[in-house]
Amino acid sequence: MTNKKSFAEKPDLDWSQVRETVRMLSLAVAQIEMAMNQSDDSLGALTTSFTAMVEQTQKISAAAEKISIEGNEQPVADIQGQCTELANSVNHSIVAFQFYDKLTQRLDHVNHSLNALAELVSDQARLYNPNEWMSLQGSIRGRYSMIEEQEMFDALLSGASVEEALEICRAKVNEVANSADQIEFF
Repeated sequence: MTNKKSFAEKPDLDWSQVRETVRMLSLAVAQIEMAMNQSDDSLGALTTSFTAMVEQTQKISAAAEKISIEGNEQPVADIQGQCTELANSVNHSIVAFQFYDKLTQRLDHVNHSLNALAELVSDQARLYNPNEWMSLQGSIRGRYSMIEEQEMFDALLSGASVEEALEICRAKVNEVANSADQIEFF
């Protein structure tokens, strides 16, 4: 890719729609990358916070076991019950953060796809070669680890509209969500 400044406002003989397209693709890649880096920091802080909360509930519960006020065990049971509820809430929150893993994975795929597309479009030797496009498509699809992504990709390449492909993806996500309440690891 060239480092030449955009001349879209005042095109000269060297101006190219392809070069301008590549610049816009590069901008999208940079924005996605920046968003992912910033959100990683926030997620790290949340993960640390959740871990600390679980550790604190365990310490409070252990301390409660040592308390005995004139044979009245009810306060101890109450404290331990609250600790259990808090630990369960934190665990549910951690599971709910799975969306972030999927989000970053999808954004990483978009980033890779846009970068690869920009490279192909900016290379005149590859731009008009159908084998290069098939290779790009194979590379993009090969990175997908989630079934719904693969099915959306296949639908779009088979001629489905964006809306149709999204509906296919949503149906697959709902099917997976309804079939099991378990944590997915990627």
